[in-house]
Amino acid sequence: MSESDRIARDLARRTLDAARAAGPDAVAPIVQAGHPVLRAVARPYDGGLGADELTELLALMRRTMRAAPGVGLAAPQIGIPLALAVVEDPGAGDGEVADVRERAPLAYRVLVDPSYEPVDDDQVAFYEGCLSVVGYQAVVARARTVRLTGLDETGARVDEVLRGWPARIVQHETDHLRGTLYVDRAITRSLSATDAWGAHWGAEPVPHEAARALGFELPRTARGSAGEERR
Repeated sequence: MSESDRIARDLARRTLDAARAAGPDAVAPIVQAGHPVLRAVARPYDGGLGADELTELLALMRRTMRAAPGVGLAAPQIGIPLALAVVEDPGAGDGEVADVRERAPLAYRVLVDPSYEPVDDDQVAFYEGCLSVVGYQAVVARARTVRLTGLDETGARVDEVLRGWPARIVQHETDHLRGTLYVDRAITRSLSATDAWGAHWGAEPVPHEAARALGFELPRTARGSAGEERR
């Protein structure tokens, strides 16, 4: 085991010790932009934690994600530089937003050493936020459809195609494991505080009004501008 792997393992164990001391419903503090761990490439998970420790760590991440609340959480976001993430999204229900954003429910799952690649050149752009960049959101163009590969918590291989909002969540969390924040990919003129204006822009199914008011261009792809299908 390398020194970097030992450091990552020890950080995970210290985080678990703190959570145990806080009680069975404890959540972990979420680190914010500026913390070096968010800019480091996470270490591949090499099984350095015991099976019970891994189960406990993933449970802590799940509680923390839900309490935030969020739809995904990567281990670096709680200060642990390991390539682990959890994702879960109830979806957006029925309506225009759910339809345009293709926000289908995403059942809880664990990603170990995940990687993704776009299936084609089709991109969609929507407002996106992050638990580690509190108070802001911005428009990010991402692949509409990706092939996700990696492992689950049991070591079983993952190889599947995801589309729409689930694909966006997987890209966002996998980026965290590469030291990339969503603001690195964002259209910077779209950056908005999550106050009344941010809520206004974020409520648009497609951020056309925000683009006109704030002076930025949305990408045009095979599906049209920012996810609006050509009809």
